[in-house]
Amino acid sequence: MAYLSHLGITSFRNLAELNLDLPPGVVVFFGGNAQGKTALLEAVYILAIARSFRADNEREVVNFQAAAAGGMALVNGVIESGGEQLRVYVGYQSVAKPTANATAPEINNDFIEDGGAPAHSVRKQIRVNRVRRTAAELVGLVNAVLFSVEDIELVHGPPSGRRRFLDIMLSQADPLYVKALQRYQKVVQQRNHLLRLLRDGRAQVDELAFWDAQLVTEGAWIAWRRKEALADLAPICVQQHRELGGQEGDLAVTYRPSIPFGNDVGDTVAIIEDRFREALAAAQGRERATAATAVGPHRDDFDMVIDGVDMGIYSSRGEARTLALTLKLSEAAYLTAARADGPIVLLDDVLSEMDAGRREKVLGKASQYQQALITTTDVELVRDHYGGDAAYFKVEAGVVSPVAASQLVQC
Repeated sequence: MAYLSHLGITSFRNLAELNLDLPPGVVVFFGGNAQGKTALLEAVYILAIARSFRADNEREVVNFQAAAAGGMALVNGVIESGGEQLRVYVGYQSVAKPTANATAPEINNDFIEDGGAPAHSVRKQIRVNRVRRTAAELVGLVNAVLFSVEDIELVHGPPSGRRRFLDIMLSQADPLYVKALQRYQKVVQQRNHLLRLLRDGRAQVDELAFWDAQLVTEGAWIAWRRKEALADLAPICVQQHRELGGQEGDLAVTYRPSIPFGNDVGDTVAIIEDRFREALAAAQGRERATAATAVGPHRDDFDMVIDGVDMGIYSSRGEARTLALTLKLSEAAYLTAARADGPIVLLDDVLSEMDAGRREKVLGKASQYQQALITTTDVELVRDHYGGDAAYFKVEAGVVSPVAASQLVQC
């Protein structure tokens, strides 16, 4: 099982310089708000996923002073896995003002809705054991599952968040998936551009044939892979929901594709391709009007239903939080089964919003993995559970200092 043994940071958000050795097991970062705790977990997540979980634009991760001076942010880590070491480096070089003739910065399109890409003002470079890699080649080398207060949006939020949840989980479980997703997003971009030209009378309808074929080929496989994954994930969700003490009733998690191929066990990629073509033909009028691809995996969703009631619509905030925890715990269990190696578990200040019972259960489950990194403003919530069985670090103004468990009362 994998764990992060060393984390190095330079000019990353409010963390100016950090070289931190970490043990396996539970590691707790505590301190007040806006001191750098979340930035620590963000940096760790980048080592696994190749992108931030909180930045709309990657230029945000570069420390303001460093960016103003044309400097760069660096995140590097050493991951111990199966007796081997992976040294991962992710650097963000500030770019002053890109011009039309300038070399375009590397853009990571992974997990971006509808194939769109934000405007970047940084160049990103990834190296693994000193060899340059793409984002797609990094994802899955070391797995991580993040728990954050925003996870409630997986239940009450838009479909884009649930699609991203599936895409990140599957990309870590299957190296083929993230590459297929990248290809699909590029096809959607090109096809949408052509639809806009058609709307403006600057292209011919028969030009769509090539992009339609590409869309169907890539999209059908992604849809099939999501359907298979949700079939495996659903019973895990049922078990985790029960163990968390969810409300009475049977939880069902079901895929809701924009391609009407249903959820039959016998649905093959070829069958989905046929139904995808039919759906595209039926959506022609709508696509001409909107100049956007109307069907495909970028329009999919999944439902969480308890005894026939759609929890995305009718769940209370407490029920939604339990369901979000259910999804995240199930993601960790799914990755463990798929890769025969547990993920690094990251809990970002989620404990204070849980009741005591659920907090104890989540902390107990987190300690079952090789490493769990936890941030909190109230260290007593964690100390009461783990005592001296965890490593503790105080975070203050971007400075991280180890603290013995016996000294926590003084802090």
